[in-house]
Amino acid sequence: MARVNHKLVKQRLNEKRSKISDRQFFTSRLLAGHFEDMAAAQSRRYHYQRRIHVNLIWQPKNPSVANTDNQYITINAGHPFVTKTRGRENRYRIVCGLFAHELGHDLYTDFLAEQTYDNRLATYAWYPSAPLLTTVDDRRNEAELWDYLKADPKNLEAAQILAHYLSNVVEDGYIENRILTCFPGTLGTSLSELREIHYESLPTVSEMIEREENGDRQTFETILQLLLSYAKYGEIKYGDTPLSDPRIQTVFGLITMIDEALMQTSGKERLRATSMILVRCWPQVRDYLELIKQRQEEAAAAGESSELSEVLSKLLKSVAGGSDPGSGNSTPVFDPTGSVVPSATMKARAKTRQDAEDAQEQEESGDPQTGSELENENSESGEEKSNSGQSGAAPDSSGTPGAPMTGPGTGKQAASETEKGRIPLQQTQGLSEPVGGSTEYNDDYEHESCATAAEEISRILDKMAEQAACNELESERLQELNDVAQSLSYGNIHAGVSIRVNRIKSVDEELIEQYQTIAPPLLAISRQLQKSLLQQLKDSRRGGKQTGLLMGRRLDTHALHRNDGKVFYKNALPNEIPQLTVGLLLDESGSMCSCDRCTYARAAAIILYDFCQSLDIPVMVYGHSTGYTSGTGSTVELYSYAEFESYDNDDRYRLIDISARSSNRDGAALRFVADRLSKRPEPVKLLILVSDGQPADTGYYGTAAEEDLRGVKHEYQRKGILFLTAAIGDDKENIERIYGDSFLDITDLHQLPSKLTAVVKKHIRF
Repeated sequence: MARVNHKLVKQRLNEKRSKISDRQFFTSRLLAGHFEDMAAAQSRRYHYQRRIHVNLIWQPKNPSVANTDNQYITINAGHPFVTKTRGRENRYRIVCGLFAHELGHDLYTDFLAEQTYDNRLATYAWYPSAPLLTTVDDRRNEAELWDYLKADPKNLEAAQILAHYLSNVVEDGYIENRILTCFPGTLGTSLSELREIHYESLPTVSEMIEREENGDRQTFETILQLLLSYAKYGEIKYGDTPLSDPRIQTVFGLITMIDEALMQTSGKERLRATSMILVRCWPQVRDYLELIKQRQEEAAAAGESSELSEVLSKLLKSVAGGSDPGSGNSTPVFDPTGSVVPSATMKARAKTRQDAEDAQEQEESGDPQTGSELENENSESGEEKSNSGQSGAAPDSSGTPGAPMTGPGTGKQAASETEKGRIPLQQTQGLSEPVGGSTEYNDDYEHESCATAAEEISRILDKMAEQAACNELESERLQELNDVAQSLSYGNIHAGVSIRVNRIKSVDEELIEQYQTIAPPLLAISRQLQKSLLQQLKDSRRGGKQTGLLMGRRLDTHALHRNDGKVFYKNALPNEIPQLTVGLLLDESGSMCSCDRCTYARAAAIILYDFCQSLDIPVMVYGHSTGYTSGTGSTVELYSYAEFESYDNDDRYRLIDISARSSNRDGAALRFVADRLSKRPEPVKLLILVSDGQPADTGYYGTAAEEDLRGVKHEYQRKGILFLTAAIGDDKENIERIYGDSFLDITDLHQLPSKLTAVVKKHIRF
């Protein structure tokens, strides 16, 4: 059986792990596969059929940090937003948080509804319905909006792109709430940390107004920043700006609609909110659209890319905490539980709504407050409430009646071997009936320690280091195999012909996916063929007393009552050394492509390899063809699919590469594999050849080539090699003439796997 050489791998692993750079780690296929597996596991609850693919890139100059097209989630791990964070574990959490955000779009965003919204806007109509216009200003704004869009096709194009960004702002708040609620584990934790970083980077209203005055920011960008802050976090950083400021008041007028949109699973509700934002903010939106068109003209004059989407994307980079709008062609997953806003965010939203009410009252009283003053009042009020709540009886760890209950994380007590404070039985008349209770989702609960990120990084680093070590060992082995190939004497008939050994150094995902697709029915055949031998092999390796024998030197007194004569036994010594080794050599000439010969040969190799591995029989699988290289001329191409000793345990996937190729110079390939097999310690060495015809290469054909093959066969038969040739083509008579009694006729290709395996079973010795 091919086994992993743990000693060599671990030695190289320790050397490689410390040399893995951030770029190698964060762009590795292993990390991408880790995220894909995480998405598959988390989305299984929705019966989500499409596998989400992840593409990790390293492009420091690319302004995009993450996006999704509903098929691939692309994360730019080289973006300064990621790389400026210190510590690989912290950077991993950021990347995982970005992945969680984009996964939220793939699962919960209604991309088809957004496409319909865009198409209806192009016809100067709202989707799914017109926003509810309750004021004269709103109705006037809507009329001006339609007039503006109809005046110039560029106006409509710019408005469509801006509406897509507006929709994404509200959608970001919705999908992040869903991820935090539905996936409180690694995904939710990483997204929470990403949100904290984003929130810290949000400027205050005062800072944004100052930038407006300096010409570095537009009023609409400030409003958009406030909308994003409320949609995602439920609160706004006012700074020293009074709450009567028009920007803040505009957002206050929209928060009720945003809250309703975030609580609905239907994407249509968030599109209604988008329409209302366009109408309510139309004066600022119009100025912004004019700025977009102006910047587009400037870019075109400078010879730069002048796509409206790119111009707008550059402008909106000033909105902190935003994300690139997603795209796709799917509807959201079905979730009967609906949308739940986490309690921490809900509290912040309630506070912001109270701010809006207080600001309205202050405006009516003529005494406006600044945002910072109101925040201080709320903070002091919260402290008073907290202090008043703590004025009752102190917690009693003994558990006596009347002791106040503590919240999660504060009520844990140390375990004791002795009894502590049990409540004695009391005579009571009834139970209390509390009123005013509620059911709450506690989003603030955290366990005391969390090392998942460190464990995940360590696990992936180990895999990367092991992969690098295996690749290095495979490279060294390939060099050794080619050295062996060059050192052999192949005879005059092969003089001047180069020998080259080819082997896949690292198995890619495509081979693994193909193997997993076709292997199950083939492996079922292998398991069926093993049944009759498995127990006998186990008994042989375990040793012990073997009873029920017809003949023997020892009489089993406990079996004298039997009528079938099986009354003898023997003591078998344990036998740990496999008694058989197998080499499989496949003809990969061009003619193997006809009639699915190559397909059946590949299937036979998969079955035989699994059969031998499961029974601890060392097995080697090679293919051979010819090629031509400049400078060396004709070349015998040997393809190593499975070796006796495996470093990465991926040889079963390499078998997928078996294919029909070019010509076949059988003698050289046969000598190489037979020589490798002859050096094995097992007493029974079986070499199986699968071919569909005679040798056929430039200068190598006819009776001379057949004589070469017979010579190789007789030479290695004297060295203990048992030959078997399975002929699957039209030249069965010729192959039988070459190999004589070693010939096995496979008239029906369907019988190829079972017949080859039966031959192996025949030569196993107990």
